[in-house]
Amino acid sequence: MHCGTLRKANMATTCARTVLKVGCNILNRRPGTASYLVGNGSAHGPRKAFSSGGTVLRHMLPPTRGGRGRLLGCAFLLGGGLGLYQTVKLCVEQHLAEEETQASDGALKLTLYQYKTCPFCSKVRAFLDYHGLPHEIVEVNPVMRQEIKWSTYRKVPILMVDGKEQLNDSSVIISCLKTYLINKNKSVSKILCSYPEIKSVNERGKEVTEYSNKYWLMLSEAETLETYPEKGMQKEEMKWRQWADDWLVHLISPNVYRTTSEALAAFDYIVREGKFGTFEGFFAKYVGAAAMFLISKRLKRRHNLQDDVRQDLYKAVNDWVEAIGKKRKFMGGDEPNLADLAVFGVLRVMEGLQAFDDMMANTKVKKWYRHVENAALNHQGQK
Repeated sequence: MHCGTLRKANMATTCARTVLKVGCNILNRRPGTASYLVGNGSAHGPRKAFSSGGTVLRHMLPPTRGGRGRLLGCAFLLGGGLGLYQTVKLCVEQHLAEEETQASDGALKLTLYQYKTCPFCSKVRAFLDYHGLPHEIVEVNPVMRQEIKWSTYRKVPILMVDGKEQLNDSSVIISCLKTYLINKNKSVSKILCSYPEIKSVNERGKEVTEYSNKYWLMLSEAETLETYPEKGMQKEEMKWRQWADDWLVHLISPNVYRTTSEALAAFDYIVREGKFGTFEGFFAKYVGAAAMFLISKRLKRRHNLQDDVRQDLYKAVNDWVEAIGKKRKFMGGDEPNLADLAVFGVLRVMEGLQAFDDMMANTKVKKWYRHVENAALNHQGQK
């Protein structure tokens, strides 16, 4: 509770207690004796009611006799009791109002349903970490997916806001929350309406769900100018966020499952970091590794990758570093923007694997990567 509220409550409580004390004194006085609000008053001089915060109220009471005195005492007791009741009621109401105000200031309750090794989930975590947004993580079993059985949307990441608003798709989650952080006058629910869901059937006959505007922030003209002060910053950020989703992500699997030994190492990491039962873990490690080794070959053909898929990874990463240039620490300038966090999140899922070590050793990405990592770990985007 704020200091001003406490001072007012203390003053009101003091007044109420004084009135109660007066009532008790009146009831305990012998008939015919003058009754004063404060015992220090002289029988022949002015009678003080109370003094609080430098304000002194003076009252003169007539002598009280018999039933009239008891009646007056009861009146003071009743008044004091009602005063205390109203004081407590007021304090509780103000405290609840202050808590509601604090909650409306942006203290969202966030729950992220994820696979730890999923690049799209890693993107969302990078955003939440960088902005210092407290969140609970629920690791989803990739086989049974019981943790998200309540959702008709069966992919991860899923972000629940305040236990009632469901956000799907990593880029929608990031755009929606970033918009909210810039303009908290809009609720998450209202912002989410700007990213409508679109269902369609892809070239393989499978129904897919997409979201309109997912790389846009829903800002006013003034907010856009403040967020993107230099010409072209917004378009550049959107371009590379989409590049991370449409190209960089597709280089991960062919590289981490490039050989049978790398596939085994990758699934050992996935089982260790993920949520698997004993049997599921054993099955996933060996059967999954073999399956993904074969699938990675198919992905290589689908995305027209070179025989040595490392070369595609190296080129992509170096293209990214070149786009940042030598004069900028991040693509966002002195601070990471949404494209920085997206690319970092995608690349981070390879940490601890051979593909990551090779990338760090054979490209120019290391310096930028460590800068973003440090910024995320230290919540440097928190305001």
